[in-house]
Amino acid sequence: VQLQASGGGLVQAGDSLTLSCAASGGTFNRYNLAWFRQAPGKEREFVAASRRYNSNPNYAESVKGRFTMARDNAKNTVYLRMNGLKPEDTAVYFCAADAGVILSTMAKDSAYAYWGQGTLVIVSS
Repeated sequence: VQLQASGGGLVQAGDSLTLSCAASGGTFNRYNLAWFRQAPGKEREFVAASRRYNSNPNYAESVKGRFTMARDNAKNTVYLRMNGLKPEDTAVYFCAADAGVILSTMAKDSAYAYWGQGTLVIVSS
């Protein structure tokens, strides 16, 4: 499956932004999906994940209550709605997919075989 992330940009603290990740070349509803991010000089970190048979995403503590992940199987697209953005949310955001992710590994980037190219989000203070 190929993933194409989009929607990043420059926003001010407190603003909202929605990222999209469009998938092609695979059966979308077979895949577990996730969002990760990588800030300058830091390692890539987990943001949110949605397992294919579970409609309730899991979130990193740092974004819980502010970010919402949603998948639209009809459009082969997964979204990340980000509210109340903070400067520390500044990062390149990546979407990822894999058919074989289990619950215990869903927050690990090594569990995902397929990655989008990333979209940059900059939050100014």
